[in-house]
Formats: sequence, C-alpha cells, structure tokens
Amino acid sequence: MMGSMAKHKHAKGAASTPALRQLQAAGVPFKVYEYEHSNDHMDDGYGIEAAKKLGFDEHQVFKTLMADAGSERIVGVVPVSGHMDLKALASAAGLKKAQMADPKVAMRESGYVVGGISPFGQKVHHTTVLDESAEQFDEILVSGGKRGMSVGVNPHDLLKVLNAQFGPIATW
Repeated sequence: MMGSMAKHKHAKGAASTPALRQLQAAGVPFKVYEYEHSNDHMDDGYGIEAAKKLGFDEHQVFKTLMADAGSERIVGVVPVSGHMDLKALASAAGLKKAQMADPKVAMRESGYVVGGISPFGQKVHHTTVLDESAEQFDEILVSGGKRGMSVGVNPHDLLKVLNAQFGPIATW
C-alpha cells in the first residue's frame, strides 16, 4: 500500500484538469495518483512531497519548470531529485540561453498554479524537453494539473502527446 493518504485510480469518466483532458483526448494510457497536499513539506518542494506521499523513487517523479529564452518560453521536465540545467535546456531547444521564467508568467501561460504545473494541457504550448533519465522508467509521474495530483505516463507517450524531445537537462 502506498500510504493511507495516497489514492491511486485508473482514469475513467470525466477528466478534472486540462492535463487529464489532453491525455484522454490523445488516447494514451495513464494513471492518476492523488495525495493530501500539506504545506508542512514545503522545505523539500512539491515534487519531493509527491514522491514521499505516493511511495515513488524521487528519480521517477518529475517536476515541470518553465524557462524564458528571450522571445519564447521552454518547458523542462526533470526529476524532483535534481535541478534543471538552463544552459543544457536552451541547447536542447536550439537556443543560446535561458533563465527561469517569472512564476506569474509560468502560471499565466500554463494555466496552473506553482506546485501544480503539468506539462500537459497548458494554455500556451511551448517547446518541451524531458530529461533523458526518464528513459529508464516505464512510467514517470508528473503533475496532473493541481497540487496533490500526479499522473503516471510512459515517457515515450509524453514525448508523443507534447511533440517533445529527450535531452540531458538535469543536474544533481
């Protein structure tokens, strides 16, 4: 069992977030994992909280970060155990440099709150790069579009749905 507060269910019926709606529309298999979000874990970060409460390895749970590359934004998806290498992200997207996007911009363009930003179902689609470490897993977890909800997908399905690419964008 994954803990008393963690719920796991197969997605059926109406999807509750834009992320789940995009996955349903794409027809790829996914699982929804829910847990009781608590501000007690905020020293570790939202992703670490999800990994701990759901009982997953921190290398298998990924966070979605938005970077600003001048005239465009890039989305990087990296393990919660690591950090995003902004230079590597820019390079993977064919750009010179990037810096973290302002959280207000990330929330406005993704349509999600910080701590619940999913790579799926964003208001504005951006170039997306998934850290290559995801290839070692059959299922990775990313935000389902709100705090306390993760979605498990095959990393290759994430690439397909988002027209994304793998890249060496995480550091430890």
